[in-house]
Amino acid sequence: MATSSTNSSNAEPYWLKNLKELPETPEKIPAFFFSHGSPILAFSKKDAAKMGPFAAYQGPSGPLARFLEAFGPILLKKYNPKAIVVFSAHWETHGTRLVTDYKPENPLLMDYYGFQPDVYQLKFKSVGDSTLAQRVVDLYKQAGQKARLTNEKETRGEDGRGFEGPGFDHGVFVPFRIMFGEEFTSIPIVQVSIDSSLDPEANWQLGKAVAKLREEGVLVLSGGLTAHNLRDRSSFSPETAKPIHKEFDAAIHEAMNVEDAALRKKALCQLPKHPGFRASQPREDHFVPLYVAAGAGEEGEVRTIMNDYGIPTFAFGL
Repeated sequence: MATSSTNSSNAEPYWLKNLKELPETPEKIPAFFFSHGSPILAFSKKDAAKMGPFAAYQGPSGPLARFLEAFGPILLKKYNPKAIVVFSAHWETHGTRLVTDYKPENPLLMDYYGFQPDVYQLKFKSVGDSTLAQRVVDLYKQAGQKARLTNEKETRGEDGRGFEGPGFDHGVFVPFRIMFGEEFTSIPIVQVSIDSSLDPEANWQLGKAVAKLREEGVLVLSGGLTAHNLRDRSSFSPETAKPIHKEFDAAIHEAMNVEDAALRKKALCQLPKHPGFRASQPREDHFVPLYVAAGAGEEGEVRTIMNDYGIPTFAFGL
C-alpha cells in the first residue's frame, strides 16, 4: 500500500526523511530508478488545474513535482557526483546502445505533441562530456554488448515543433529542470538508450554493464513510470486508479522488499506476468528502466525512497 506524501499539511514528507537517511557513500554512489513524470510537470499551475486528477497528482503542484524539487539537490549534496549518466523510457534502440556525445551543449528533443505553445519553449541548459561518453561505450563493449556514440548531427526522433532532431527527451529534461534548475552546467550529463526488446534481463544487463561508473563518481539515474496507461488515464492517479492498478502497484513494492538479492531479482523480473501489469503498462517501455537501475545496483541493499502510487523512486546498491 502506497504511503501518502505527508501525514498532515505541516508534516515533513516521509520521502524527505528517506532521502536524508541515504548513506553518504560517494565511493560507490547508489543507482536510482525515479519517476520522470510527463510534460504536465512543466504546465503552468493554471493549465494543470483544468485537467483533473491526473494533473493534480502528477502536475506542477502535485507530490511528484515536490519530490523532484528535493531529490536533485539532495543527490548533489550527498554524493557530489562528477557526472550523471541517465536512461529514459523514451529512448529505445535495437541491438546497439547509443550514447550521447553532444557539443557544445545538450540539445532538447521535445518529443510530445499537441500541447500549448509555452511547453515548446522550455529550457534546460546542460553539457555533455566526450571522455565520459566514450567510457560508457567502452564499458558496454567490455561486457560484450554493442555501443557507439551519437552526436548533435544525428537525429533520434520526431520533435513536436515540426522536425526531427537529436537531444535529451522529455523523460530527461522535464524532470531535470525541476531537479537541477533550468541551467545546470556544473557537471556533465550523458544519456544512454535502453534496449528496445524491453526484456527485463536484457535491460538489467544494460545497467550491470555500467555499474563501475558508480565507483568513478558518476550518478546513474534511470527514469520511467510504474503506472503508465495512456489508453486508461485513470491509471495515473490513486484517486481514479482501479483495484487492478493498485494490486499491481502493491506487487511492485512486495517484490522490491524481498531481502534475498537473487529472489528479489526473480520477483522483479516476474512482474510483467502479474495479472495487473497490462492494465498499468500496455507496453513495457516505462517499466523496464527499473531493471536498468536494478542492474546498475545489483549488489547491495535496495531502499524505497518514494512509494506514492505510480510514482516511486528506488535506490539500488546501498
